[in-house]
Amino acid sequence: MSRLRVSEIFYSLQGESRSVGFPTVFVRLTGCPLRCGYCDTSYAFKGGGWMEIPEICDQVEAYQPRHVTVTGGEPLAQKAVLPLLSRLCDAGYEVSLETSGSMDLRGVDSRVVMVMDIKTPGSGEAGKNRWENLQQLSAKDQIKFVICDRKDYDWAKAKMREHQLPERVEVLFSPVQGQLAPATLADWILQDKLPVRFQLQLHKILWGDEAGR
Repeated sequence: MSRLRVSEIFYSLQGESRSVGFPTVFVRLTGCPLRCGYCDTSYAFKGGGWMEIPEICDQVEAYQPRHVTVTGGEPLAQKAVLPLLSRLCDAGYEVSLETSGSMDLRGVDSRVVMVMDIKTPGSGEAGKNRWENLQQLSAKDQIKFVICDRKDYDWAKAKMREHQLPERVEVLFSPVQGQLAPATLADWILQDKLPVRFQLQLHKILWGDEAGR
């Protein structure tokens, strides 16, 4: 199948990850097997419309971007995302994939920068983490922990040590907006001298709490 169900394609500033701040085309695919308590893109669980891969690529090209992010929902829930990612890489874009970490990363084009969540207990979906995915990541990729509270923070620290994550990939810590004060998380990171990148969602700072992109 060469078509995907697409929630939206839009042009904005990247709000998260290493490429934060860069003008980026986002291809948001429909559907996700998880139901994280803090999800801000639940509108992408359903709906959207079917698009052929060439049609998606044509819409991306119209923006003449350097950066393209494929996101969701959970993009890897649709098998046709793999040829889409390769097609975007072939076109010369810097391509990133935002994934929940619950789906198999094997088969993702090696040129794609993977930004993989590890779900904390506070998300309600920690049992869905696919730990074997860590073997598919390299130094160009990133792991993100979205932190709800001190319990999540301590859990994330333990997982970092257990899997030696900072030695393998860049690690991002972000607070859940409205649940954990950003300064509190920043203080914890500094007190513990964690080798992580603290990160806020730029798009929400610019465009408000309702911004899902």
